[in-house]
Amino acid sequence: MTIVTAIDGEDGSKSVLAEGRALADQFDESLEVVLVYEAGDHAYLVNQYLNESDSPTPAQAQELAEKVVADVSAGGADDAEPVGRVGDPAEEILARAEEVDARYIVIGGRSRSPVGKALFGSVTQSVLLDADCPVVTVMAEA
Repeated sequence: MTIVTAIDGEDGSKSVLAEGRALADQFDESLEVVLVYEAGDHAYLVNQYLNESDSPTPAQAQELAEKVVADVSAGGADDAEPVGRVGDPAEEILARAEEVDARYIVIGGRSRSPVGKALFGSVTQSVLLDADCPVVTVMAEA
């Protein structure tokens, strides 16, 4: 089995990755670090990490995931398997967890008002509601 840890490269990613690493170590499981972004975010992320601007390809998503994981982990996840995906983050995280028969999904979260959740949705909420395995949510510090 695998611990699937979803990051977005933002500040809370380090805490999410640390929790994923702790679970992988505790259960002697492999660690996958998944970076999913929507096609509309491709140009920004690729310019920031790869200095390119083509439309998203699976190879670019994978290369971007490798760079973001290296940046977030600062060497603390050398044995983690980076996985890059382009698409709806919740759908892609859940699909990957199913593909590898994940033992846990680790994902970040932040407090939002009920109105904010209703208007904008929540990747974390979707993963929590639809996952077939336990989900560990690492809340961002306020």
